[in-house]
Amino acid sequence: MTQDTALHGKVIAITGGARGIGLATATALHRRGARVAIGDIDAGAAEKSAAAAGVALAAELDVADPDSFTAFLDEVERTLGPVDVLINNAGIMPVGRLADEPDAVTRRILDINTYGVILGSKLAVRRMVPRGRGHIVNVASLAAETYAPGLATYGASKWAVLGFTEAARVEHRGSGIEFSAVLPSFVNTELISGTKGIRGIRTVEPEDIAAGIVSVIEHPRPIVRVSRLVGALIGAQKFLPRTVGETVGRWLGGHDVFTDAVDTAARKAYEDRARGR
Repeated sequence: MTQDTALHGKVIAITGGARGIGLATATALHRRGARVAIGDIDAGAAEKSAAAAGVALAAELDVADPDSFTAFLDEVERTLGPVDVLINNAGIMPVGRLADEPDAVTRRILDINTYGVILGSKLAVRRMVPRGRGHIVNVASLAAETYAPGLATYGASKWAVLGFTEAARVEHRGSGIEFSAVLPSFVNTELISGTKGIRGIRTVEPEDIAAGIVSVIEHPRPIVRVSRLVGALIGAQKFLPRTVGETVGRWLGGHDVFTDAVDTAARKAYEDRARGR
């Protein structure tokens, strides 16, 4: 374990910490001397991951349930001390055409991806304001700055997270509480299982996103895009005529990567869990 003076001893709580980006982030922060707690709807997976990574605390957490989120933060503070950083990472990404999306799945995406972030931020801020310090890191997506067929509701949920984080950051300016949004591109986790990615664009690893999160905790800033290349490409689209940008997107394969090009068999296990089946 390395002792990073900026992170050593900080109490950091991570939602959706049993797998993927959450687990990679918990591992990276623990190695730098932070006191890390992970919460996850899958309590068994959280406990196993915490034990393997050497993380201090794992607990069951339903981010869409105020009582569950409150109990999680209470346990973190009772066990490790006041929360310095909350990383709202939990999220799901069912894919497919809008007309085929059941209402229950729409609600589930918004409950976990958007309401869970807002709820966690409110609960944490209420604890941080009296202390005059704290940091909320919300994991959104580069889907919050673009759009893709097959991801209408997911994209909407992440646009909402980005807008919420930006407004909350300005609202708390001068309070000692920081708000940051981390925007990953295609990440090599089960969220993209059964999809082929975007032509010519490297799929990043969870550790890459974890590095971005560690960086923004050490040096707070409003938005971190990972990878920078994809962030720059998406940013450049805003300066192109819409027809040109969408033509480029189709050429890169973005028009069907979450619809016709999905390997449904390879994706079934994730979709079943994400949809709550």
